[in-house]
Amino acid sequence: MSTDYEIGTVAYMTGEYPKVSHTFIQREIEALRSLGVRIETCAARRPPADTVVGATQADESARTFYVVEAAKRPLRLAAAHVAVLRRAPRRWLSALKLALRTRPPGTRALAWQIFYFLEAAVLVQHLRARGVRHIHNHFGNSSCSLTMIASEMSGIPYSFTLHGPAIFFEAHWWRLDQKIARARFVACISHFARSQAMLFSDQSHWDRLKIIHCGVTPANYRKAETQAPGPRVLFVGRLAAVKGAPLLLRAFAAQAGDHPGARLAIVGDGPDRAALEAEARALGLAGRVDFLGYQPQHAVAQELSRSDMLVLPSFAEGVPVVLMEAMAATLPVIASRVAGVPELVEDGVSGFVTPPGDLATLTERLGRLLADADLRARMGAAGRAKVVAEFDVGTEAAKLARAFAEAGEGERCAITSS
Repeated sequence: MSTDYEIGTVAYMTGEYPKVSHTFIQREIEALRSLGVRIETCAARRPPADTVVGATQADESARTFYVVEAAKRPLRLAAAHVAVLRRAPRRWLSALKLALRTRPPGTRALAWQIFYFLEAAVLVQHLRARGVRHIHNHFGNSSCSLTMIASEMSGIPYSFTLHGPAIFFEAHWWRLDQKIARARFVACISHFARSQAMLFSDQSHWDRLKIIHCGVTPANYRKAETQAPGPRVLFVGRLAAVKGAPLLLRAFAAQAGDHPGARLAIVGDGPDRAALEAEARALGLAGRVDFLGYQPQHAVAQELSRSDMLVLPSFAEGVPVVLMEAMAATLPVIASRVAGVPELVEDGVSGFVTPPGDLATLTERLGRLLADADLRARMGAAGRAKVVAEFDVGTEAAKLARAFAEAGEGERCAITSS
């Protein structure tokens, strides 16, 4: 059904945007724009060039406001603070006090907090010029500190999406309690994320903690008509320690003799790539493992369509969007039992959820999927049904739009919700 909501222009803020590892933010923005919500993209910093992949991300980069770049211009920085002081001197002073009061311990942390305060005026000047009525930030760390201070300086309300798990390791450092207390709402990507937010916030603020998933567009993911002759295992993620890729290489090597036609494709890049390539050679997997590097969204969808399963043996996660993408493509998945993963993957139904770091279990579950095409098909169908029902980006974007409408006033916008 279609419902009218009052929504002003929303600024989307994060540390770096756009980048290949944060395509879920881009997808969310696209879904909100399709609902008629006006979005202005902002980021603290311009991402490294090699993480901006494809024409769509290049276009998004061209239309994004980068706070640090603007703040490095002395005249612009000074003019921004003069403008805030003339318009609302009490807010300028209140923002300074907030920045100092919520700083982490240590001289260096104090310096960073002052930088956020200085940058906030530049962000505020941009938001006012664009007619922004609400700021929404992804992640609860430094960009959220900047957003909170800018909100106090401008009077523009803010909200943020809480992912985890890293923020929960440093909740006191990043003053998660204050960020939740001052936000109009917090979009928690899982029940696990909400429970951690409850742990670090006052009970009086629990009602503003909303479950709003990251999502995918299920229609964009389909199984290819023609498959490889042997089972194809896929990994998609940053090649860094937290993703557990060495475990996958070792599990695949242990099963390689029993499944001579099986291949492994690794999509992604990062600091561990060279070490992983060397380990693959040492395990005797040369010619059976393909390192494909970073890929844009459409290419990842193609890799999923050509594969038979996705394996993500991470040590820490929120709710990985790549698991949603794989399940939408009717692939069974193997993932670690961490954070919100069991809320997405039902063990034995849509895939296998294994103890993190448990190579023996990972190897056994991988072998079961490699050996049983019927099991892969059943699990893949169950996974797609789960994603369609609970992780469709259109449905989740409509929840966000309603939350924005409840957070303030603005122009009327018709939003379709199911």
